[in-house]
Amino acid sequence: MNQKDTEAVLKETLEMDQSFRDSVATISEKGSRNFLFPKKPKGTYTSRRQVVSYFLLAIFFSIPFIKIGDQPFLMLNVLERKFVIFGQIFWPEDFFIFVIAMIIGVLFVAVFTVAFGRLFCGWVCPQTIFMEHVFRRIEYWIDGDRNQQLRLARMPWNGEKIRKRILKNGIFFAIAFIISNFFLMYIIGKDAWWEIVSDDPSKHLSGLSGMFIFAGVFFFVFAWFREQACIIVCPYGRLQGALLDRNSVVIAYDYLRGEKRGKFRKSEDRAAVGKGDCIDCNQCVDVCPTGIDIRNGTQLECTNCTACIDACDNIMEKTNKPKGLIRYDSENNIANGSGKIFTGRVKAYMAILVVLMSIFTYLLMSRADVEAIFLRMPGQRYQKVDENTYMNAYNWKLLNKTAEDKTYQFKAISPSEGLKLKTAGESEQITVNASGLAEGAVILYLDKGQLTGTSTDIEIGVYEGDLLIETIETAFTGPLVKPKK
Repeated sequence: MNQKDTEAVLKETLEMDQSFRDSVATISEKGSRNFLFPKKPKGTYTSRRQVVSYFLLAIFFSIPFIKIGDQPFLMLNVLERKFVIFGQIFWPEDFFIFVIAMIIGVLFVAVFTVAFGRLFCGWVCPQTIFMEHVFRRIEYWIDGDRNQQLRLARMPWNGEKIRKRILKNGIFFAIAFIISNFFLMYIIGKDAWWEIVSDDPSKHLSGLSGMFIFAGVFFFVFAWFREQACIIVCPYGRLQGALLDRNSVVIAYDYLRGEKRGKFRKSEDRAAVGKGDCIDCNQCVDVCPTGIDIRNGTQLECTNCTACIDACDNIMEKTNKPKGLIRYDSENNIANGSGKIFTGRVKAYMAILVVLMSIFTYLLMSRADVEAIFLRMPGQRYQKVDENTYMNAYNWKLLNKTAEDKTYQFKAISPSEGLKLKTAGESEQITVNASGLAEGAVILYLDKGQLTGTSTDIEIGVYEGDLLIETIETAFTGPLVKPKK
């Protein structure tokens, strides 16, 4: 196709009916919910997505049973503000690390979307995996493919319809309940979950209530709400308008090759009569789980699920045409063959991402096993012990971030002379349980000659045996004295 023909096809494509933008496939003209019955997809991409999905599902159902030491591999206990990632315990005091991790995650999504569109949604998103590769497959098994589902939906409530609805929704709720149990394991841990399900139910009403609430939410999403979660709730789709450009690799229809559309006629020379490779069979629309027509271009509802690619490739095989009429590609590459993934914007995002990941790695590696808080007692002023010594009282807290019991000790560091420390209690050794918190009081004594004013900077060390774990900087208050010359 020469440049003139390309420009003609492009102009004709731009002048096509744009009324599809005025409506959503899942909403009828009266404003009611329009339920979709996508055709069961078959093909190379569908098979690959199934393998990826089942692999990820195996990981999802395995992680709660994996432990590193005595800690779970992953636990996000928002109730107790305790988070375990890769066996390492994180507390609210480590929130700054989480903030950087969240920024990295958002930026990674931005970089990935700019370059490869909504690839995450089609291949990795939990909503897509559970909907398309678990619940939808059960629905195909019970209700049949698209035509059988349409017939069942229009059928009056008879024995067959009631039986299938009870069977399908019963299995759906059972799976939703299983998912809710694993979801709860990710929050409170496998051991706490087992205590809930094995102990007297009356002792764990809140846990059991949460379990059934989660099950109800999952059942609602996968049995009724479905694609609305992607179209209405998920903010990721709306990011496309700001992140995608003409160089982004998305699932795209090759309009230069496909237009002008026309029904298939055997032994017809389509090029001679001005027809493209698209035979207008509507198979790409029938298999779409969000009900869009990919031939209209990239749309907010598209989750890059590849169903339309497989459907179109199957038709191309039957009509002896090359595959790839619908494929992963960029608009620029389709229009003029000059698509480029690593644009200046992608490189800039990647540079920022590398910097943030470096900072995150440093903070993670330098994170101490103990968090020490050392504060002067509120409302307490200094006290004069004798003519040469003053005293301050402090409250302390020690948070043990490890999975083992630890013994610590406070020692005065600076000033190296004239500063003494006495822990309130019988022993100077402080034992903190694994993942536990200990608190108490300590008294500091400082010689008058070491005072530098009403506030003197001092350093206290937290030691594990002879090993300095953390250094605490604080202030010692005293009377107004003349500073040393």
